[in-house]
Parts: sequence; structure tokens; C-alpha cells
Amino acid sequence: MAKVTAALRIEGLKKAFGGLPAINGVSLDIAPGERRLIIGPNGAGKTTLFNLVTGDLAADAGRILLFDQNVSRFATHRRVHRGLARTYQIITLFPRDTLEHNLVLSLLGLSPLRWNWWSRLSSIQHFREEARRVLARVGLESLAQRPMSEVAYGEKRRVEIAMALAQKPRLLLLDEPLAGLSREERVAVKELVASIPRDVTVVMIEHDMDTALDLADRITVLHYGSVIVEGTRAEVVADPKTREVYLGH
Repeated sequence: MAKVTAALRIEGLKKAFGGLPAINGVSLDIAPGERRLIIGPNGAGKTTLFNLVTGDLAADAGRILLFDQNVSRFATHRRVHRGLARTYQIITLFPRDTLEHNLVLSLLGLSPLRWNWWSRLSSIQHFREEARRVLARVGLESLAQRPMSEVAYGEKRRVEIAMALAQKPRLLLLDEPLAGLSREERVAVKELVASIPRDVTVVMIEHDMDTALDLADRITVLHYGSVIVEGTRAEVVADPKTREVYLGH
């Protein structure tokens, strides 16, 4: 079997809304196991880029390859079955359900048993056990029976990451997982992200440049839909184009 050369390769990706370019010829090459941070001010196109990678939006031009397979025309569920998972900037959980039930639903979503009610009912205990295991992995097993509406915002963020990890992804996209968190919550979520094994490639987008720099192997700066800087933390911080975007000089 040939060795995979990139977990995610984006070639000349473009997307415009009403004639205004949101993503303007973006190309990225992200190695298997890499931790890539994509930063940029509001309106840079970060979430639009993720929506194109997941298939939530169709690109106007360019190619997207997951583990060397062109998935540009794949529906979202086919990309998920290729090993892609993501979280969202706005939390998308079921507030009246328990943490455990949210995880069970996530696990069922990828299982062929979701089409077979009798098998699903007989196998529900397996999914509950797996949900507990994943919650334990993110330090929330003790809250398994708590309704989602009754846990702190930072815990909801950890549940959302847990739901993505429950899908056993090869490529995990995290959309501003640290946004809106307290200092203590931020520490907990950063520790969780840092604990993800290296057989999972992690791409994270953030608005605040300083928030997640220490989590990344390489950093990409996006501005007005284009890549303006890319490199190591030291290279990106030292580049005058980064200072111009964030500091205005």
C-alpha cells in the first residue's frame, strides 16, 4: 500500500458569495499527524474554508483531497466515512438530552445499525458503554446522566470534541474550540486537544492569535480569503505581514 503523502491537500480552492471572494485560491498541504493552526481576523474565511472541506459548501473551483483521494465532489457523509470529523463554532448539541445520549446519537450516526431498529435496540448497551468510555477520555464520565443544558459552556465544548472523537476520525477539524471559554476552561480544552494521539491529524482555526499557538506544528495565516503567511510559530510571529493583519502596522 502506497504511503499517504497528505492528510489534507487543498489546491487552488475558491468560493465567492454574491461576487465577493470568501476563499480566493487557497492551497494547503497538511501532513498525516500534523497539528495545523489556521488563524486570521474575523472575515478572513476560516469557517468558510472548513465548510468547503466538509462539503457543507460546494467550491467554485479547486480540489480537496483527503488522504490522497479527491473528495471534491463527495457529499459530506462520504467525507465523514473517509475519516473526517469536525466541531462547529456554534455548539450543535441537544440541550435536553444527557451527555451520554448525545454521544450515543453521534455513534449511531456512523453505524449501519441506524437503519435497523431491532438491531439498534439490542445493541444500545454497546453504544452506551462506548459513550461512557469517550466521556471518560475527556474527563466528563461523572456527568454522563446530566442534561446538556445543565453543564458549563466549557464542558459543552469538551462534549462536542468527544462526539467528534467518538467517530474515530483520521482528520479532525476544530472550529474555534477555545472561543468564549474562561481561563480554567481554556486550559482543560487545550489539554484535551494536546492529548489527541498523533494518528489523528488536527486542524484548528482560531481568531485570537495567542490562544492556541502552542498547540501547532505549523501555522497558516488567512486574510480576506487568501493565505498570506505560513510556517512555524517563530516564522509566523516574526513575519511583518502577521503584525500588519493583527496590529495594523
